[in-house]
Amino acid sequence: MVTQVLAPLPGVFHRRPSPDEPPFVEEGGSIAAGDTIGLVEVMKSFFPVEAEAKGTVIRFVVADGDAVDADDLIAEVE
Repeated sequence: MVTQVLAPLPGVFHRRPSPDEPPFVEEGGSIAAGDTIGLVEVMKSFFPVEAEAKGTVIRFVVADGDAVDADDLIAEVE
């Protein structure tokens, strides 16, 4: 079953905690429910994007640095 990870609010999506660190998770990587898979930046504040279910990240729909709206699809987890 495929689970969707949605943007919690509008802003800019980031896959890394900072520019010089690796992504929270890569496509094909395993995650647990509650794991942070990215951040949404709003006016220099950062909000976590968390997985609601455990599984494997199939793909990221949004690229690092792309703008997102609330409830936009960010990633799919199987």
